[in-house]
Amino acid sequence: MLDKTGIAKRISRELQDGWYVNLGIGIPTLVANFVPESIDVTFQSENGILGMGPFPTEEEVDADLINAGKQTITALPGAAIFDSATSFAMIRGQHIQLTVLGAMEVSDTGDIANWKIPGKLVKGMGGAMDLVASAENIIVAMMHTNRAGESKLLSECSLPLTGVKCVKKIVTNLAVLEVTPDRGFRLLERAPGVTVQQIKDATAGRLVIEGDVPEMQLD
Repeated sequence: MLDKTGIAKRISRELQDGWYVNLGIGIPTLVANFVPESIDVTFQSENGILGMGPFPTEEEVDADLINAGKQTITALPGAAIFDSATSFAMIRGQHIQLTVLGAMEVSDTGDIANWKIPGKLVKGMGGAMDLVASAENIIVAMMHTNRAGESKLLSECSLPLTGVKCVKKIVTNLAVLEVTPDRGFRLLERAPGVTVQQIKDATAGRLVIEGDVPEMQLD
């Protein structure tokens, strides 16, 4: 079973050389710490930076340099800082090859709910709707179940939707799954030490299992 760092490390294996990548709030921000040395990837944050690096050490912290989640970050050589209007023009113009988002629920047709729980105060949707409406490649990083042990991979989302039929792949603490809208969640890999039965038990939506499911490789 993976922790949040393990989820981010597995998602880093999806990165490709030359890509521009947007990292959402939460687990996705950790992906910047695990970029393979063999590739060059440029991270974008919706608050207006292109060229984010990994999280800073204590000596590198600059309180004025933050990502969209208000976490302190580093900027790589050649990084650009600009206003949010320019940032969203980049997103809406489909100049991002991959978006990594957190989620509260994902349906087996690729719907995502990640911005609001009814009855709880939220500041707003932020850039989530722009990202899911514009991105062609969305990977969700999240825990497979909520704190009550209930599945977050459903046949239909119960929370207000952020986007419809947009999620391509999901990496959880239990598994890597591909969203196939006509068939459901296709199980691609198991987390270390996790059985197929455990994944079945934790998945409420349609689950497609074909042949032997390999254990994911993180190194």
